[in-house]
Amino acid sequence: MNQKLLVTGASGFLGWNICQVAKSRWEVYGTYNSSPVTDSGVKFIKTDLTVLGDLKEVWEEIKPDAVIHAAAASKPNFCQENPDISHKINVVAAGDMASLCGAAGIPYVFTSTDLVFDGLNPPYRETDLVCPINIYGEQKVKAEGEILARYPQAAICRMPLMYGIASPHGGSFMQGFIKTLKSGNFLNLFEDEFRTPVSGTTAAKGLLLAIEKKVNGILHLGGKQRISRYEFGLLMAQVLDLPADRITPGKQQDVKSIAPRSPDTSLDSSQAFDLGYEPPLIMEELAALRGLV
Repeated sequence: MNQKLLVTGASGFLGWNICQVAKSRWEVYGTYNSSPVTDSGVKFIKTDLTVLGDLKEVWEEIKPDAVIHAAAASKPNFCQENPDISHKINVVAAGDMASLCGAAGIPYVFTSTDLVFDGLNPPYRETDLVCPINIYGEQKVKAEGEILARYPQAAICRMPLMYGIASPHGGSFMQGFIKTLKSGNFLNLFEDEFRTPVSGTTAAKGLLLAIEKKVNGILHLGGKQRISRYEFGLLMAQVLDLPADRITPGKQQDVKSIAPRSPDTSLDSSQAFDLGYEPPLIMEELAALRGLV
């Protein structure tokens, strides 16, 4: 019998990808709140993680051997406009899960973000001081602190920008890119915003590696290439045979955003690479997605 893995936020982009990668080696249980999903090899449970009683009920039902907490209000603009609601999801639920995992003495992997940094001094290592510039980043910083205070053996995995196969309810940024280009419209992308992206599949493998290697504390799971959104769009168009001539470069300052945007939150993930985390080149990742996105 495989060990039980609880994946929260299983209907979202990252949670769904974690379930797909993990189900060959784990007995996977995935939680969702408002968007029902089904998939062979994964047992899905509806619950509201912000209600401690509901969370404890699910916990007692499953009795997991490890937890990856991917549930989040992950859209910065939503968090900026709804700080109270997003705080319950991003901070309170994450802390409550840490307490449960700590009491049981099981691996707890929390998915944080590269947006805990302001983007002025990249690439960022695990030891660099956090300096978020929007509420989403602030909430993830609070969650990191709350988790490690309650359960120092927890793993805090800071995730980069992610792309790849969409869940039934949650896509990545590239789905919007593809839809725009296929409809014949122009796609304006920032040439002055840089990240170290990975596919959802690669991110999931990194998170599972954190369990396998018994990581505690902070670990960065960025890719090996620093790239702008504009450069990513051109590469995507080339690999997926989309009209690159419809992609135009833009500047962050030209687009009004509710939540402030960091210019370059590229991660230095050398620590994860040393553990065996091996993100492929972006072109290779995109080629593997042909016909799937």
